Amino acid sequence: MAGILVAVFWAILVSFLAVVLVRLAQTLRATTKLVADVTEQAVPLLADASATVRSAQTQLDKVDAIATDVQEVTSNASALSSTVASTFGGPLVKVAAFGYGVRQAIGRKTGPEPEARSRRSVIVGRTVPSARGKKRNGRNSRGSKD
Repeated sequence: MAGILVAVFWAILVSFLAVVLVRLAQTLRATTKLVADVTEQAVPLLADASATVRSAQTQLDKVDAIATDVQEVTSNASALSSTVASTFGGPLVKVAAFGYGVRQAIGRKTGPEPEARSRRSVIVGRTVPSARGKKRNGRNSRGSKD
């Protein structure tokens, strides 16, 4: 009786192990197929990504070259500006000062004395309208309407 009981137990155990092994084999086949499918799809994606990275690197190299050229142009423009300022700045200031002096000299000969033009009288206790407050065409100088 004990032998039959042991034999039945072993048969159940072997059957259970066989079912587990069959399921494990199916799972391994499905996993193998899934890995193969992922590999088939991943290889072209990696190739595309690699090409994109190479293209981006090429574009970055071009942008770097452009930035270097722009920096060179900027430094050249700065040097040109300082050269023009030093070359023409001094003489232009001298010409402007000379012209101002000539205008002042001609103005003194032909016009009244500067003191007579700029002299104003102050009356204590009264407000004298200034040139800014005068009306022009119905408006005062600030642009607001009365």
